Amino acid sequence: MNAAIGDLAFLPLGGTGEIGMNLNLYRCKTPKGDRWLAVDCGIGFGGAEHPEVEVMTPDPGFIADRRDALVGLVITHAHEDHLGAVAHLWPQLRCPVYATPFAASVLRRKLGEAGLVRDVKLNVVPPGGEIALAPFKLRFIRMSHSIPESQALVIDTPYGVVLHTGDWKLDPTPLLGPPSDEAALAALGERGVLAMVCDSTNAMVEGTSGSELDVRRSLTALIRGIRRGRVAVTCFASNVARMESIAIAAREAGRSTALVGRSLRNMDAAARECGYLKGLPPFLTEDDVDDVSDDHIVLIVTGSQGEPRSALSRIAMDTHPRVALGEGDTVIFSSRMIPGNERAIGTVQDHLVRRGVHLMTDADHMVHVSGHPARDELRRLYALVKPKFSVPVHGEWRHLSAHAELARELGIEPFLMEDGDILSLSGNRPEIVDSAPVGRLVIDGARLVPLKGEVMNARRRMLYNGVVLASLAVDEFGSPVGRAKLSAPGLFDADDSETDRVIYEFTDAVSDLPANIRRDDVALLEAAKTALRRALGKRLQKRPLVDVHLLRV
Repeated sequence: MNAAIGDLAFLPLGGTGEIGMNLNLYRCKTPKGDRWLAVDCGIGFGGAEHPEVEVMTPDPGFIADRRDALVGLVITHAHEDHLGAVAHLWPQLRCPVYATPFAASVLRRKLGEAGLVRDVKLNVVPPGGEIALAPFKLRFIRMSHSIPESQALVIDTPYGVVLHTGDWKLDPTPLLGPPSDEAALAALGERGVLAMVCDSTNAMVEGTSGSELDVRRSLTALIRGIRRGRVAVTCFASNVARMESIAIAAREAGRSTALVGRSLRNMDAAARECGYLKGLPPFLTEDDVDDVSDDHIVLIVTGSQGEPRSALSRIAMDTHPRVALGEGDTVIFSSRMIPGNERAIGTVQDHLVRRGVHLMTDADHMVHVSGHPARDELRRLYALVKPKFSVPVHGEWRHLSAHAELARELGIEPFLMEDGDILSLSGNRPEIVDSAPVGRLVIDGARLVPLKGEVMNARRRMLYNGVVLASLAVDEFGSPVGRAKLSAPGLFDADDSETDRVIYEFTDAVSDLPANIRRDDVALLEAAKTALRRALGKRLQKRPLVDVHLLRV
């Protein structure tokens, strides 16, 4: 593969053609060779497509092989799908990292947990600040979003200017931080922009995304109207403005506010460290909840997407060690339902309703607005920036296509691409000139495992077909001695008569193997596994993962 085609190129390794796992690369040709810039490094979730997986990252192998030419990694904002993989992938990249104070505070905690805080050169850049990473000249432009300090990135190169928007919206009243800097965007447009690499999440949604101020007003009225019982509000932990709105609404209703969930506590600490939430007293902890009467407490709880180990899921199942909800209490889901999470969220809501809890959601109350631009906001941004070309990213294919259609309507030529495509931005017209290898890695404890590797393939087979372990003693000639033992959790009950039939057929098949195979340990083991698969196939009509332990006596 010739990755050096073109003087300026864009290559997404994750986050284009999918939601999450954002990892973007820009390559600029110089007299001394290619130089690469990385923008964002985030995680994604397995969901219904990969039930065997909890958290994934993009595979950084392509840029890891070129890390000597990697000038830096720039983080646009502190959401997990943009910085959550840094601590996992940085050991392969070994480059300086650049982030605003809030994103740096969030990232510093993650690096500390990974034991990397002293290794990573983390450079703090003020919102709207500039970074010189030759041959790239970079500048942040403030954008409103559902987390503090979201920044668009101006990438100035000898071959043209690219605007990488990151996540954004045009909220006139974002509550924490200023609105998107439309004056800076307009000035950039007057100067001339070669291409805009732009968020597509809500490209299918007409109108605007709404304002956090509207949510604050609605939450204040709703919580004030709840006279009895505990009130719990679940939202995305990173939405600090929403956290502030809930606390203000609680105060207006004469209630104290407690945080329930580790990610909320971490965001609260990062926000206060950076000067946000100044007007609020410290939140109560989970240990303080029982010291406040039910009619005078509001809980902010993690788990809006039905995550099985989240605080809200444990509360719904009555397994949380400190917090309980029941008859007469209210839970407000101040979040949107991310596609793929419908079943998990429905399960949590069912358990809550079964316990007598009253639910409020965005289906019937104004309790959430998106952090991403709808079509009217996209139209406004294109009018300000006036890019020559449009590159939709941050979305699945239907979102990218809708975004491209809108750009075309505005007279701007779009270029659709997906992870691994190398888009040359040089010359008269961009074109996809090559491709790079891409993939996904699974975060499995403290290690990274390829999604399509043997470990995860085996885990998928175990998930759908089960696993069977057989133990068999054989003599020096390879003839079975005594009765084999079989373990098949999830396939056979302990007293299932089918187990005896499988053991008999398995043992009988081993006994009938040719003498030369039975005398060879390796050949005998493989033949025994085959015999076990056949015996199970007859009884189960499945192909479980099998393993055989042989002991020569």
